[in-house]
Amino acid sequence: MTPPPRGAAYSDRAMPSSPATGSAPPADGLLSATRRQVRALTHALSHPSHPPTPLWAEAPRRWQRLLPYAAVVLLCALFLPVTYQVLRTEYRLADGLAFLLALAQAGPLLMLAHRPLQAWWIIFGADVVGALVLLTASETVAGPWTPPAGPAPSLWPWTPPVLVAQLFVLLALGLRETRRTLLAVWLTTGLAGLLLTLVAPGRGNGGAVLLPVLGAVVLVITATVRERGETQRRLVEQETISEAERARRTLLEERTRIARELHDVVAHHMSVITVQADSAPYRIAGLPDEAREEFGTIAANARQSLTEMRLLLSVLRSENTAGERAPQPGLDRLGQLVETTVRAGLPAELSVTPEAAGAAARGGVPQPVDLSAYRIVQEALANVVRHAPGARTRVSVSADEDHLTVVVVNDRANEPVSPVESSAGTGHGLVGMRERVRLTGGTLDTGPLPDGGFRVAARLPLTLRHLSSDPLAPEDS
Repeated sequence: MTPPPRGAAYSDRAMPSSPATGSAPPADGLLSATRRQVRALTHALSHPSHPPTPLWAEAPRRWQRLLPYAAVVLLCALFLPVTYQVLRTEYRLADGLAFLLALAQAGPLLMLAHRPLQAWWIIFGADVVGALVLLTASETVAGPWTPPAGPAPSLWPWTPPVLVAQLFVLLALGLRETRRTLLAVWLTTGLAGLLLTLVAPGRGNGGAVLLPVLGAVVLVITATVRERGETQRRLVEQETISEAERARRTLLEERTRIARELHDVVAHHMSVITVQADSAPYRIAGLPDEAREEFGTIAANARQSLTEMRLLLSVLRSENTAGERAPQPGLDRLGQLVETTVRAGLPAELSVTPEAAGAAARGGVPQPVDLSAYRIVQEALANVVRHAPGARTRVSVSADEDHLTVVVVNDRANEPVSPVESSAGTGHGLVGMRERVRLTGGTLDTGPLPDGGFRVAARLPLTLRHLSSDPLAPEDS
């Protein structure tokens, strides 16, 4: 019988069995998976999963941040003398050797606050060395160890202080490390106890089994507490996000409602005014030229108001307010605004310093500041028309290197205020001014003057370092 070719035999040996045949998986696959798991556990034992920061390092109170340090100092101060005394009296070690071993087993407890995994490595090594020292010392003094016929023998390979200290170490690890690291620590500790028991099978008396059992209980309880804390933290984060989203949704709904009301009410009336003003010269015969010009001005202002209202509606209906592309009014249209106010019967004058005019001409005034300055003057003049008809009004705009200053001052009213106008004032104009100034990071000063007039002064920055990034953010309390 001719043997198969060398290459064919290698191919049959290398190719895994098909899952459809129902055969067992190849042995090298299991070995590879085992090697990967061992490498992962080894990496988890040698690489902490957190930076060397103490537990509760981000706590708001100082005593909470210092509490882990106080706890580890207390543990070390407790276990060091207890371990020394147990080794010296119960296990009959020499004083110097007992002190060195107790220092190696209890001293690293000071590291549990910030480096629990490194502390476990030191304590684990010291515990293994201590178990070998105890075994060697007993055999040196009394020959091969045999169980005494009297009282129960002392625990070995782990002494009682070592058992309790290891539980505290596992507790610190359970609060900081990953599950893979905890599993690697638990397996390593149990395997070490098993190997030591196999070295001296007659010496072991249950200490090697007691630590894995108690350690598993501690790790399960710690994992439960940790997962509960993480769950509560995530719930708090979700509640915070939900509240923020609800607040944003409420603002968006309010903006949509305002936009709908503006469209249904104000825009309708402004359209009627525009149509009536445009058709008045044709419907009314014998109108003088001044009246025709006045109707034309009314129609032009109404159309301009409708255009600005459409821009406002597009902003209110959109969550992203950065989508405005149409030109907005600014300092260059203050003259037209004041002229329109003068035609309405209000004696007003405008004063713009060369610095402010130059900054506006060369684009040195940011668009939000430019628009805010125009709106503040517009609202201030509208307030004068409503609340102080006929009062002499002065509008001044000045600028320095860092700020633009807008001041609107009016005298006492020369005409009686209409009852309708006086009762209609709700203060929303001043609120709008303050909101615009707040968004640009400026300051606003408004108030009556001793002679019965009123003053509005806004100081707006020419660099928007303080501009609010979120137009929906609520006003600071």
